[in-house]
Amino acid sequence: MNFPRTRLIVVAVIRIIHRWLTHNGFDMDPWRTRPAPGEVVVLRLFGMTFLSVVVVSSVFTRPTPGLSGRGLVVLLAMLAFVAAAVATQPQRSDVPTSRRVAALAAVTVAATVLALVQPDGLWEAGPYFIGIVAAMRLDRRTGAITLAGSLALIVIVSAAAGHRGSAIGACLAAVPWFLVMRLMRRVRDQRDALIASQQAEAEAAAAAERGRLAREMHDVLAHSLSALALQLESTRLLAHDRQIDPDVARAIDQAHHLAATGLQDARRAIATARGDELPGPERLGVLAEAFGEQSGLPVRVATSGEPRQLAPDARLAVYRTAQEALTNVRRHATAERVEMTLSYLPERTVLVVEDHALAGTPPPVALGLAGNGYGLTGMRERAELLGGELIAEPTNDGFRVELRLPS
Repeated sequence: MNFPRTRLIVVAVIRIIHRWLTHNGFDMDPWRTRPAPGEVVVLRLFGMTFLSVVVVSSVFTRPTPGLSGRGLVVLLAMLAFVAAAVATQPQRSDVPTSRRVAALAAVTVAATVLALVQPDGLWEAGPYFIGIVAAMRLDRRTGAITLAGSLALIVIVSAAAGHRGSAIGACLAAVPWFLVMRLMRRVRDQRDALIASQQAEAEAAAAAERGRLAREMHDVLAHSLSALALQLESTRLLAHDRQIDPDVARAIDQAHHLAATGLQDARRAIATARGDELPGPERLGVLAEAFGEQSGLPVRVATSGEPRQLAPDARLAVYRTAQEALTNVRRHATAERVEMTLSYLPERTVLVVEDHALAGTPPPVALGLAGNGYGLTGMRERAELLGGELIAEPTNDGFRVELRLPS
């Protein structure tokens, strides 16, 4: 045996295997830290070991691979076997059936040629490989037909060449492997169906709970706010009719407006709990206008960048953050104007709400920033759940809230 030449052949074949595996998305590092089930790691190791054993066995079995005569046939058949085995892509589930069947047919032909020219080699691994892949990646009928056709070809050709006994033994051993792998696939499918059913059941339970909470909010909170708004409206009319102090009448008007706004917010929250359309960036103008009417402060709303559709949770986060920031301005700030800017950047969406006070007015400290309240804390938690961040800090003449969400 020419060992230098054999070593070159082994190295060349291993390089071809590596390139094929890499090109077809096969993970060459099963110990990588990214999440992967243990079964997947074992199958990857088994696949690489299987191909390596086939190559090594073919290289060190007579006639050995070469560049002429029977050696050249062995070399070409071995390369075809490895290439076809990799082309089946057993690690992926999205390969078209026709392509996988064609690759298994090529494995069959290569194994048959190896059985003829190198009967003492490891060509018997071919039927096992075909049975396993057909069972795991093809439907029952297609897999059975593919395996039967492959085994028939191997037995017929091997019998004609005088190797009928070993061919029949290998083929008979491949059938139980096919049946066992079909059973394992059925168990896996049942497990996946059970997991999907459990997820659907959990989602249904969550929807039912949201519906229950929506009914409770409607029956208690919305009704109470509605009654409060009606009572304040009657008080407001009575105050105007009796011409009481203008400051008292103005306070009653403000209280009535706040009650009516709270009722609208409660109804929107109920609609959200029921799965109705969530408020988003398109309502920032309406929100700013309502705030201006209530507080008497001018609010400038600006949008930059190309608007795009955000995920439902991100849409709601933008709206709620703007709503809470304006509420903090009304409660805690001594501002003379407010600026709200929504920027659609290439990699993120940024909302900025900033109030500006008169010169010389000390900026207030927001409750959420000082840790005494829940407004900014809730906004920050909402942003972090979406993979973003919230920055809230005093400025030279007011307070600034900035929401950053990934695109």
